[in-house]
Amino acid sequence: MTRAWTYGTRGALAVVLLVVALVPLLFTTFFTSQVGLTSLWLGIVAVSLTFLSGQGGMVSLAQTALFGVAGMIAAKLSVDAGWNPWAAALVGILTATVVGLVFGALASGSQGIYFLIITLAFAQVTYFYFAAVPTFGAHEGINGVRPPEILGDPVSDPTRMYYFLLAVSVLVYAGLRYVSRTAFGLALAGVRDDPVRMAALGYNVRLHRTLGFTLAAPVAGAAGVLSAWSNTRISAGSISLAIAILVLTAAVIGGLNRLEGAWVGALLYTLCDTYLRGFTDRFTTWLGVVFLVIVLVSPGGVVGVLSWVGGWVRRHLPGSPAPAIPAAAPAPPVPVSSNGAI
Repeated sequence: MTRAWTYGTRGALAVVLLVVALVPLLFTTFFTSQVGLTSLWLGIVAVSLTFLSGQGGMVSLAQTALFGVAGMIAAKLSVDAGWNPWAAALVGILTATVVGLVFGALASGSQGIYFLIITLAFAQVTYFYFAAVPTFGAHEGINGVRPPEILGDPVSDPTRMYYFLLAVSVLVYAGLRYVSRTAFGLALAGVRDDPVRMAALGYNVRLHRTLGFTLAAPVAGAAGVLSAWSNTRISAGSISLAIAILVLTAAVIGGLNRLEGAWVGALLYTLCDTYLRGFTDRFTTWLGVVFLVIVLVSPGGVVGVLSWVGGWVRRHLPGSPAPAIPAAAPAPPVPVSSNGAI
């Protein structure tokens, strides 16, 4: 029975992955463009936060700032300067990486709520910069951003754009998962769990946190470029505080400790935002309630709930191995008097 449950779980996962791969064929153009593309680029920026939180213990609100730096520069170079979109995207992502290195170097000396506040300040400074500078269109932003011709029109024919974003998502997931298992990833996890002990062992705690933050920067930057291509525009409103909280909300709903949770949370948020907003004018209030319930009931998010349910069912299936009984604690030493009598 346990083996049947394992096969059933793998079969269900294969069906889900097959549906994801066939979205342009199974659903309408509107769904592919509005829900599919948005879920993928939102998942990519959310996974940069998930990686920092899960692997480095750093909950950052500055990911939207890096998202905006790359998106704005790529849009500016391709629309106003006439650059090739690929070259503009590369420059935007590299710039976001450098900015991420600076942000990480400045914020890595703090932890917990202080780290969160510093990254919030970075996000707000970046937002007000792009909102005030006419070079980047101020509040109006930059319109008419077109993706490379090979990716097609993201609005009327989003199929090629969808598969490109899906391929980028798979590469980002595989890359971050690989980094998490390298010596650097394990050291970063050690810094997350006990920075004092890691420092005593000779590890440079601040350098590891800075490099971890820098590693997540191009991921957030790539999401900014893909967002600009998918929406054919980007503005300061795309990186406002509301968007920073949205990214955090998607990451928490999916699960801050699992990379795949970023895309799960992004998909759930996008579905609710697309189809439930018309039913109530208190959509954000209900979203806050869902966020609160997830935090209180399952800190691991939706992915954590699914893992717990799967483990519970597996333990209670007929024929499943009995739970291990903890070994008895060794008996305390019996005091013996000097003459051998107890």
